[in-house]
Amino acid sequence: MYSSNNTSNLYNQAMVIAILGRQPKIGLAELESLYGAENVQPIGSIAAMVNAEHVDHKRLGGTIKIAKPLTEIDSTKWSDLAGYTARELPKHVCCLGEGKLKLGISTYDISVSVQQLFRSGLDFKKVCKQSGRSTRVVPNTELALNSAQVLNNKLAGDPLGMELVYIRNGSKTWLAQTLSVQDVDAYAERDHGRPMRDARVGMLPPKLAQTIINLATSGTPPSPDITVLDPFCGTGVVLQEVLLMGFSAMGSDIDPKMVQYASHNITEWFWPLYHQNIKGRASIHLADATTATWSGDDEEPKYSLPHPSLVASETYLGRPLNSIPAPEKLHEIVSDCNTIIEKFLKNLRPQLPKTARLCLAVPAWQTNGSFKHLSLLDHIENLGYNRLKFKHAAWSDLIYHRPDQVVARELLILTVKD
Repeated sequence: MYSSNNTSNLYNQAMVIAILGRQPKIGLAELESLYGAENVQPIGSIAAMVNAEHVDHKRLGGTIKIAKPLTEIDSTKWSDLAGYTARELPKHVCCLGEGKLKLGISTYDISVSVQQLFRSGLDFKKVCKQSGRSTRVVPNTELALNSAQVLNNKLAGDPLGMELVYIRNGSKTWLAQTLSVQDVDAYAERDHGRPMRDARVGMLPPKLAQTIINLATSGTPPSPDITVLDPFCGTGVVLQEVLLMGFSAMGSDIDPKMVQYASHNITEWFWPLYHQNIKGRASIHLADATTATWSGDDEEPKYSLPHPSLVASETYLGRPLNSIPAPEKLHEIVSDCNTIIEKFLKNLRPQLPKTARLCLAVPAWQTNGSFKHLSLLDHIENLGYNRLKFKHAAWSDLIYHRPDQVVARELLILTVKD
């Protein structure tokens, strides 16, 4: 077993386990993009072993928890897993500091009920007490504790807190201990705290913005000398996340109101709150993405940025839809989006260096259990781009959506074609 009082989200260890989010394949692609396919090994359907010297959890939009692998148990039966834990737990809790212990249990892909977890928690509490340690077990309402439960009960990053995580891997089970969880309060502040918002243009979640940026920047070390471009910046969610990662951010939008909103959000709200952690600069302009030139130059030299070499953006998604429209109306919407995004890609291509990489969230429409895609995806090479493939995720996996949504976000990762 293991306990840590390391409150940082940056881990310098060879192997960690990433517990992935609601759409785990997107999280796998994000990890593969940052650390390389050879250093990411899927575990079951919901996790991955990551071999990397530095894993910055604050940067990962698609990873809910980071855990330290403790041991791999040659069974998936809960009785065996609980029995192993009950035998081993006293050997480790006796070495922790003074005070009442806090213990949580989360399982992934294990055949077990919440009631069984409750009874096992009581057993774990009993064996700890027999070792002279008072313990409080956090009750499960689901098979896995959520981020808020782990944070509020101080089960990670606290010397007296411990969340034990059980992850099925074929016929075996990984037992791990949580090191960190996504800070749901910080995400909520960066999402709902922004003063200028407009639900009509959609609300890009900061976690998804992070994933888009990571898929665009890949292994590029963050630097204020590298500019990430968002040509459809809206209210500035991608821009703020780019700045938090350590890059400089360039944004533009065709809507004057969006430029005003993004400028206000970045300069009047985001900057005062986060400026101590920001090294990059931001520039926001009014521009039509189908005709704009993004040179990085500004009328005032102090605001000039390096020419953008990376592009991370949620493009034009068309009109919001609460239900599937008539076929002719849907065809019109899809055609409009395809025309705008294709014109944008043609305009952007000659402005990009050969090393450029892009991640664009483009629209896909969910109709009767399948997705309708932009036709430009069928001839993306003719537009001067290569669409990247991933080892651990297919293109069809990279569609961010909920079952009740009509308009989904398809993540398109591109490089410049020679």
